Amino acid sequence: MRLEELMFRPGLMSGHSVVVTGGGTGLGKEMAEALLVLGARVAIAGRREEVLRETADALMAAHGGEVLPVACDIRDADSIALMADRVWDAFGSPTGLINNAAGNFISRTEDLSPRGFDAIANIVFRGSFLTTLEFGKRWIAGGNSASVVSIVTTWVWNGSPFVVPSAMSKAGIAAMTQSLAVEWGGKGIRFNAIAPGPFPTEGMTKRLKPNEGGAAYADMSQNPLGRVGRMPELANLATFLLHPGAEYVNGQVIAIDGGDYQATGGNFAALRSWSDEQWSQARQSIKAAAETEKAGRS
Repeated sequence: MRLEELMFRPGLMSGHSVVVTGGGTGLGKEMAEALLVLGARVAIAGRREEVLRETADALMAAHGGEVLPVACDIRDADSIALMADRVWDAFGSPTGLINNAAGNFISRTEDLSPRGFDAIANIVFRGSFLTTLEFGKRWIAGGNSASVVSIVTTWVWNGSPFVVPSAMSKAGIAAMTQSLAVEWGGKGIRFNAIAPGPFPTEGMTKRLKPNEGGAAYADMSQNPLGRVGRMPELANLATFLLHPGAEYVNGQVIAIDGGDYQATGGNFAALRSWSDEQWSQARQSIKAAAETEKAGRS
């Protein structure tokens, strides 16, 4: 990401430190890079330590600054506490947290197993809450101000078939955002959420558009702007919400989707027309992607 792609002045985030869960790849990496370019110190957390280190090295080589890679499984409270220890030791009290780590895949709900449900809910719902709780306790004890931005989806408003564990979990994080905005706002801790529309990443495409391959998102004619989102646009919104200049923005869920939610519902209702064969093909593609990712962690 080049500085000229961002709408803010150089050095805007100097003096700030931000933790991005799921920051080694995808949307998390893009937001981490933008914050680094704007002068923040950034910690990226995730399960794959090698990926985190590669990302941190690449970002610092490109832009300088400081990126701290921290291996962490946000499904586990002890792992989160250890991650927080490293962040506080390196940066002092961070000024921002982006709850970005997530998991998702399309499936008919009747085909889901309890394990499949847990694979999503334990990261998105449980993990985001546990991370927020650990950081919040430390901020409150230290009397520190901070901004928390959680990445949700427009499905928090209307649900979505075929991604029910994600829709349930993201709706829970939207509720957390609004609840803690009131409970902890007076303590100097703000909460907002971003609901992105289509911002394609490799991992997302494999799990949410498994039958389309390279043709995924080729036809955006139903989106009012006729295109997918650009990563700097998402990074600009996240930066705005993290910065103290937006401190009166609290308890909001903000869509960034070109109007896709209003035009189409922004969900997977169209998959009602899929045949058994198409669902079988999707399951095989998603399984293959998961096995490849698992092999990369071993």
